[in-house]
Amino acid sequence: MGNVNTGDTAFMLVSTALVFFMTPGLALFYGGMVKRKNVLSTIMASFFIAGLASVLWVAVGYSLSFGKDIGGVIGNLDWAFFRNVSGQPNADYAGTIPHTLFAAFQMMFAIITPALITGALVERMKFSSLVLFIGLWSLIVYYPMAHMMWGVGGLLRNLGAIDFAGGNVVHISSGISGLVAAIILGKRKGYGMTSHQPHNIPLVFIGAAVLWFGWFGFNAGSALGSGELAVHALLTTNTSAAMALISWMLVEKITRGKPTMLGAATGAVVGLVAITPGAGFVPIWASLIIGAVVSPICYFAMSIIKPKFGYDDALDAFGCHGIGGIWGGIATGLFAKTSINSAAQWDGLVFGDTRLFVAQIISVAVTIAFSVVGTAIIMFVVKVIMKEIRVAPREESEGLDITQHGESAYPSFTGMD
Repeated sequence: MGNVNTGDTAFMLVSTALVFFMTPGLALFYGGMVKRKNVLSTIMASFFIAGLASVLWVAVGYSLSFGKDIGGVIGNLDWAFFRNVSGQPNADYAGTIPHTLFAAFQMMFAIITPALITGALVERMKFSSLVLFIGLWSLIVYYPMAHMMWGVGGLLRNLGAIDFAGGNVVHISSGISGLVAAIILGKRKGYGMTSHQPHNIPLVFIGAAVLWFGWFGFNAGSALGSGELAVHALLTTNTSAAMALISWMLVEKITRGKPTMLGAATGAVVGLVAITPGAGFVPIWASLIIGAVVSPICYFAMSIIKPKFGYDDALDAFGCHGIGGIWGGIATGLFAKTSINSAAQWDGLVFGDTRLFVAQIISVAVTIAFSVVGTAIIMFVVKVIMKEIRVAPREESEGLDITQHGESAYPSFTGMD
């Protein structure tokens, strides 16, 4: 047990609120990209998780993620319903802030991570099926992933792999799961034959801006205190996002002749995704490289790979978070320095050591495999329980706002796309 540092506590309270704000930001980001008859159902897909994931986290999620280790894969239930989670610091995780605050900060990650998956499934999944899917995914994929990477005794943590703020736990797991679930769910009606253009790009911009703003809490807050490391993480975060934004615009200019607002927003977000695992481990100059490289990689995945294989990852959850997260995890193995953060046992490959790079590759592979298998099982279970996981073709044509929620975002446009 340590003493509570009021400065660190104040910083972490603000960071916790910032990370929560990212989920409404994500809802707007995704909401602007769908047809207007589906905007409310898309926003609702992210927002309801703020309720479900919070309740699950307090009940069992925190304990399963960070409780006493069982087999390197999951925690026990000693902290279920926050029993024995006190206002005193827990030295295993954050020695200068209340244990309850660490748990609250991590709860915000447990909210936004499954919300990221919904981008792959919008415009055709039944809301009731989505609720069941998200609940099961939190239990079967997210909590074990959080424990393996961040929990004391966790398999990937013991391997020496590092993930500062959620490259594996948040982005790769959600992106890969989104891809698997989208393939099993099937394509939207008319996919590849009719236009699926964003209905409100200013809404996408607002969502991206909120995400960027909240990401300072996401990454800088993962320092778990208000010192030098938090400042470093904030700087690498902003630098990667800025570089990726420019990089995406350049790629669009070269390939399409014009940079787009949608592309600029997407570029900023993939830059944020890519720096997440290394924000508190890599030099600031390395964040320029990480941001510059992620945009062409993700652009290629969305514009070439996705059409070639024909999967309907509606809002590119896999293209942004899966691909961007994988690059970020690898890049952390390239550029991390123990002198920046002693939580890294070894320097990255660029500095002459292979051990961290190998551990990062293994951790990425484990995350992908775990997410694929877990999500496939969950989709099978949801299908068995719900019988139909998709809305009927007529309901899909009418739009999910009306058919699933009985309301319209733009009543004067009812009946139109």
